Amino acid sequence: MVSGKESSQLFDNLIFPKLFQTFRMSIQPTKLIITIVALGVICLAGWIMDFSKTVAVERDSEGKIVATELQIYMTGADHNEVLSEIEKLRQNGQRSGVFSTLWHFAAKKFQGAVDSVFALDVPGVVQNIADYFKAVGWALRYHMVYCIIFFIIMLAVISISGGAVCRIAALQVARGEKPGLTEALRFSIKRFMSFFTAPLAPIGIIIFIGVFILLLGLAGNIPRAGELIVGVGMALALFAGSLLAVIVIGAVAGFNLMFPAVAYDGSDCFDAISRSFSYVYARPWRMAVYTVIAAVYGSVCYTFVRFFAFLSLWITHWLLQLGLWADNGSKEVNKLTAIWPKPEIRSLLGSSDTVATNVTESIAAFLVYLFLLLVVGLVVSFIISFYFSANTIIYSLMRKTVDNTAFEDIYMQFDEAEVEPTANELLPKEEPPSPESESEPDESSLQQ
Repeated sequence: MVSGKESSQLFDNLIFPKLFQTFRMSIQPTKLIITIVALGVICLAGWIMDFSKTVAVERDSEGKIVATELQIYMTGADHNEVLSEIEKLRQNGQRSGVFSTLWHFAAKKFQGAVDSVFALDVPGVVQNIADYFKAVGWALRYHMVYCIIFFIIMLAVISISGGAVCRIAALQVARGEKPGLTEALRFSIKRFMSFFTAPLAPIGIIIFIGVFILLLGLAGNIPRAGELIVGVGMALALFAGSLLAVIVIGAVAGFNLMFPAVAYDGSDCFDAISRSFSYVYARPWRMAVYTVIAAVYGSVCYTFVRFFAFLSLWITHWLLQLGLWADNGSKEVNKLTAIWPKPEIRSLLGSSDTVATNVTESIAAFLVYLFLLLVVGLVVSFIISFYFSANTIIYSLMRKTVDNTAFEDIYMQFDEAEVEPTANELLPKEEPPSPESESEPDESSLQQ
């Protein structure tokens, strides 16, 4: 019979069960603290930048947004028709921020993708993901300066927070250790340039190669000689296009492995890219299977976390309702409803319907709203923590498969200044006696 210890070792040696450890790893308080602080910094940056209010919107009589230029762009109509509709929308003078517009749109698409996973609707999942990237394309096309500035800020924050989460997950997988908050952040800060430049390097390479094809196209405009230049350079252009295809596929499929490569192996920028590309192209189907399993399992975990948050809010609201029955100042609704709308499974913040409130009720509603935002922030923080933890586990599995490297093999960085000498090193070393100093035996001892 197999003992409990041996059965545990057999379970640990299996590959797929390691992915199902992600939920327990993701709810670790240290990771949630890191991710919720990072989320707060990103949202604060977006909120500040949204003071520019460059997105044209249409509001109803109650002030709710009923149409945005993003929604017009997503209709997929002709480009000239889209520009015409956006121009009409801009004439009313009503504006909103880019960050808030993308945030609400991305939240709907994320929930739609999760619903499609449970419905086994693969085209629905693909469509929601495609819509998200199309929305990012809209932002880059019509609000490029805003997007570049915000992307740099977001990448810098994610480089520190995501790198710290990946480092914690790597140490948990490799050694079963749970490093502290400062230790994880210290590692990500020291490796900041590797985390920050790893996603940017493929983009730079793509732009560099793409410029060559662009220059060849510009040369084709030369009268008479242009077509000959294009014909002669077509072989190089096709080679460059094929190389771009390889880089794009590798960058998209291997993007999730770049941060774990730095956290697990202490890789620099180009080594992280090399590892992610090699793992994707060496075992593409295995990488796809791991990603699908992590996505399905992540959807289940997200649904549970969201339901837990909803149940906590609903119970709190119900118990408060039992004791708070007075009407609000305007006699329109119950006082609790005025300061805290009943939470819904689809909207943890509750209904957005506005009611007339007095000064004290407005202050109370604002405070309640801040606490509700904290709950929603924890749910989103769990998603971020799960994403980085799952990809770190996937990286360790791919490394084990491709390079046959043990899970326990992880980069450990030691500061020489912090290494204290041992007691033996502090003691003076004794020099061996020289032959001349050795005493010869006397005659009495020899006679004896």
